[in-house]
Amino acid sequence: MRLMRVGEAGRERPVLVAPDGQGYRDLRPVTDDIDGAFLAALTEDPGLIPDLSLLPSTEIDGERLGAPVARPSAVLCVGQNYAAHAAESGAEPPRQPIIFYKSPNTVVGPRDDVLIPRGAERTDWEVELAVVIGRRARYLDSVDDALAHVAGYAVSDDVSERAFQLEDSGGQWSKGKSCETFNPLGPVLVTADEVPDPQRLRMRSWVNGEPRQDSTTADMIFSVATLVHHLSQYLVLEPGDIVNTGTPEGVALSGRFPYLAPDDVVELEIEGLGRQRSVCRPAP
Repeated sequence: MRLMRVGEAGRERPVLVAPDGQGYRDLRPVTDDIDGAFLAALTEDPGLIPDLSLLPSTEIDGERLGAPVARPSAVLCVGQNYAAHAAESGAEPPRQPIIFYKSPNTVVGPRDDVLIPRGAERTDWEVELAVVIGRRARYLDSVDDALAHVAGYAVSDDVSERAFQLEDSGGQWSKGKSCETFNPLGPVLVTADEVPDPQRLRMRSWVNGEPRQDSTTADMIFSVATLVHHLSQYLVLEPGDIVNTGTPEGVALSGRFPYLAPDDVVELEIEGLGRQRSVCRPAP
């Protein structure tokens, strides 16, 4: 299934993308929103959503696309999870996952503007596979148990302000990761049953139409399953939580490309999960 949220910020409604070009269905007869409670129920019972004929059709033309997950309680991010990106960052590949938090209110829609913060010098893009948790994960016994706790996947932009992240950090990265609008997500949440192997997805990014990143999730140092299992040993993952799994090489931090400026257009795409487009604006 492919799930969306459409409408003005704070008043989005849940929508199901019907297969084979059959349009869109209103999910409000089933749930008020695509949130943690709904994702937990759906993960336990995929039959929660009835036959499409029982859901009313809806139109979304001209409407804003919201993030496909409402109000995540946590956004956890994995740093340097691609060896080539670690190298372009000037670091050795990590021996265990590097974890940091991003403020949940950074999550915005896949076509919303990205606001370049006041005083920013080095705002960067990062295409990432977002893993959305569907079942509470606590002290999982093995890596083999991990993917059963995933509700689905989405395209994520882990926008970063490198000066805030590295020079003003005080020793951690979240200052450079938690500025408003710094996590466009979507356009859709694709349920896990439609992504049989999350380690075989092509991922790409462009700035102003020029290619930047082109890689595959096969190049992750730590797989999705490994990350979910690892995180569960240190914290409790709740339904609706988002795990950003790292970015491949090709960001501005490499020194090969300029950092983002007002009016730049950032586009990201992951195979099978859709494409997003954000315009950079100065924060008011």
